[in-house]
Amino acid sequence: MKNVLLLIHDDAGEEARLQAALDITRAVSGHLTCLDIVQLPLLVGADYMLADAEVALLASVREREAENRGRIMARLKVEDVAWDWADATGDIAGLLKAEASLTDIIVLNTAFADHVPPDMRAIVSDVVMRAGKPVLAVPQEAHGFDVRGQALIAWNGAPAIAETLRTTIPLLALATGVTIVEIGQTEGPPAEEAATYLSRHGIHARIDREVPLEWTVGDALLATCRDRLPAYCVIGAYGHSRLRERMIGGVTRRMLAESPVPVVLGH
Repeated sequence: MKNVLLLIHDDAGEEARLQAALDITRAVSGHLTCLDIVQLPLLVGADYMLADAEVALLASVREREAENRGRIMARLKVEDVAWDWADATGDIAGLLKAEASLTDIIVLNTAFADHVPPDMRAIVSDVVMRAGKPVLAVPQEAHGFDVRGQALIAWNGAPAIAETLRTTIPLLALATGVTIVEIGQTEGPPAEEAATYLSRHGIHARIDREVPLEWTVGDALLATCRDRLPAYCVIGAYGHSRLRERMIGGVTRRMLAESPVPVVLGH
């Protein structure tokens, strides 16, 4: 896990993303790629006056992002990490996917408070499904990422969490401790098999089992994160179809909306 991709965009979560990306890059002696994205403004209608307004709005957005670029670059120049920079204009999720082919992990956010744009939960969902790379989503109020803290793995035996576990081995190897929590019934191999797999990589995880009782799995996992406050929680994104997840308020959506800790997710 040497190549870290970071979204640069002047929004409520940028500072948290930047600090987390720097912490990971330092810890793995890696390389940070900053993708600075200007979103295209969209005004509804076909009137030529609206087209003129879109041009003016795009110019304003580009000016703001240019100022932001200057601030971030000035900070990166005094950080002890290797980095490069790319500029792009368009859809955030699509551009991140296009940039992610030689990336090991992508740093984004969980949902912003008060639903301020951009819609980070939707962006993370699209990127994790389309890019095929793990995503670190940090809350906007986070002050860095504790790479060497306690890691919590939400295990249900599904292919999504198995793949996420496999791709995040280099990150988990840095943790002080790893706990596999199994909530309710599993869809595949039990937690013991996941622990055995980790042990072959020198990671010795403990196993806890939680009975959700009247709670949903999402409720139980959120309660576990709030009680234990691990450094981060590893989950498999959208174990069921995304339509079913949307209808039943799945674990992925709940964690992206409400998790008190950073979430590492893959598919």
